[in-house]
Amino acid sequence: MSEWSLGAVFDAVADAVPDRTMTVCGDRRITFGASASTTRRFANFLADRGFGEHIPRQRLDRWECGQDRIALIMRNDLYPNLMIACAKARVVPVNINHHYTRREIGDLLAYIAPRGIVYHRSFGPVVAEAAPAGVELLVSVDDGSGIPELAGAVPFDEAVALGDPDNVIATSPDDLIMLCTGGTTGRPKGVLWRQGDMYVSSMNGADHVTVEPVQALARATGQVWFAASPLSHAAGTWTTFAGLLAGQTVVLYDDREKFDARAALETAEREKVTLMTIVGDAYAGPLVREMRRRPYELSSLSVIGTGGAATNPVHKRALLEHLPHAFLVEGYGSSETGGMGYGRSSHGTQVDTFDPMPGGTAVSHDRTRLLDPGDPEIGWAARTGRVPLGYFDDRAATEATFPIIDGQRLAIPGDRVTVDADGALRLLGRDSLVVNTGGEKVFVEEVEEVLRAQPGVVDALVVGRPSPRWGQEIVALVQSADGESAENELRRACRESLAGFKAPKKFVFVPQIRRLGNGKPDYRWAARHVAEPALEKDGA
Repeated sequence: MSEWSLGAVFDAVADAVPDRTMTVCGDRRITFGASASTTRRFANFLADRGFGEHIPRQRLDRWECGQDRIALIMRNDLYPNLMIACAKARVVPVNINHHYTRREIGDLLAYIAPRGIVYHRSFGPVVAEAAPAGVELLVSVDDGSGIPELAGAVPFDEAVALGDPDNVIATSPDDLIMLCTGGTTGRPKGVLWRQGDMYVSSMNGADHVTVEPVQALARATGQVWFAASPLSHAAGTWTTFAGLLAGQTVVLYDDREKFDARAALETAEREKVTLMTIVGDAYAGPLVREMRRRPYELSSLSVIGTGGAATNPVHKRALLEHLPHAFLVEGYGSSETGGMGYGRSSHGTQVDTFDPMPGGTAVSHDRTRLLDPGDPEIGWAARTGRVPLGYFDDRAATEATFPIIDGQRLAIPGDRVTVDADGALRLLGRDSLVVNTGGEKVFVEEVEEVLRAQPGVVDALVVGRPSPRWGQEIVALVQSADGESAENELRRACRESLAGFKAPKKFVFVPQIRRLGNGKPDYRWAARHVAEPALEKDGA
C-alpha cells in the first residue's frame, strides 16, 4: 500500500521494536508489543458490539462522517492506547477537554453525537450528567480516584480481556480522526482528518509501498520525547504520535495534578529526555522560575518545542540561558493544519518568524493567489496538500476554512500573516481577535508581545470592548509579579514600540490571567472581565 492508517503504522513499529518502552506516565511503563496486543483486543471488543464504519468515505461529503465516534474524556495516562485502539476498530476517537464545565462538555457531546464514551473514573460524575441520549457504551479507566463506577460502565481492563487477541481488522487510510479545536473564541469544531493525511502531514510520516522503511526507521530511533502538554489537545497529540509512529519512547506528563515545573524537570532529568514540548507561557514561565531555584541535570535535553500559544521573549531567552546547548523550536500550526512553520532559536540568537514547513504558505486577502516572498500585502496563513476534509456537520464552515482553489483543497484557519523577503512567515494574529478601533485594525497578539516583555509582567491578554468614541477600544489585562505594575511605564513601552492607536486605552490588573487547559489564552473570560461600560476618560 502507498498510504497508511495509524493502526497499521503502529503495528509495524511494534513488530520492529516490541520490547522497547512506548510510553511512560507516572508509574506506568508500557512497551510497544504490549500496547499492540491491548489495542487489538480493545478494537475487537468494540467491533463485536457493532462499532465501526457504516457508510464508505467515497459516498460522503467532506463534512460528513460515516463511522461511529467515541468521545475520550481522559487524562494523559493511556490516552495514546485508546486513540490507537479506536483507529484499529475503524471508530473515530474524539478529544474532549475535561477542563470544560459540565454544560460545555454536554454541548460538545451533543454536537459530536458519540456512540460511546471512554473516561477516567474521576470524570464519572461529569459523564453521568453530560452524556447525551444515544450513548450506548461507557468504558472507565481507573485513575486511582476511588470514584464509584457508573451503572452499566465497563472497566477498561475487562473490555480488553473480552476482546479477541488475534483478529486484525482491515483498516483504511480514509478512516477518520476528529480533533476538536480549542474553543479559544467560540464553540469548538470537530476537524475531520483522513488518517493517511494526518500521518504524513502532522506526524512526520511518509507514504511507503512496503513496511520495511517504517520498521527500519523504528529500529534506528529510540530517543525519549516528553509531551508535557495535555494529549486532549492537538499540540500534545502531534508530538506524541510523531514520536510513537517513529519508534521513540514518549513520556507523558502525569496530569492527575496541575502542571508542576519541578515534577516536569525531575521527570526530564530521570528519563534523560531529548525533546520536550510545552505550550507557551503557561509552561515556560514556571519552568524558568524552577530552573532559577536549583540546577537540574538536563544535558540530554537538546530541543524544547513550544507552540499552541505565544511564548514571552523573556522566557525564551531565559530557557536558552539555562540550556545553552539546546534549541528552542517555536512551532506554528493548528488543529486545522497540523504544523505549518517553525522558528528555531539558540542561545544568543532568537527568531520571530516561521520558516514554512512543506505545504505552509500564505494566500492573498481575497484568496485568489499565493503571496510571493517580500509581498507587502497582509494575507492569510494557509496550507496546501495533505489537509483535513472539513469540519464535522458544518458545510458552511468547511467551505470557508477548507476552500478548493485551482482544484486543490487548502486549509485557511484564520491567521493573518505577511511573507518576508526570505520566504519566512511573519504571524500577525488570529483574524477573529482583531480589534477595529477608530477605523484601525489591531492584532492583539502584537500588543501582548510588547506587554509580556516588560519587567515585572508575568502575563497579559489584550481584548477589545465597545467604546462610544472609538467603536472598540483596546483593553489590556495584566498579571504582574508583585501584584501591581506601573501603568504609565506600560503605556510608554507600548507607545514606543507600536503605533499610537495600538496602545491600550485601559489597563486592568488581575491576580492571574486565565488560560484554558491547553495553555492557550481564555479570550472569552478576558472579554467578560472587561465588559463593563467603557468610560470616555479611559485613555482619551
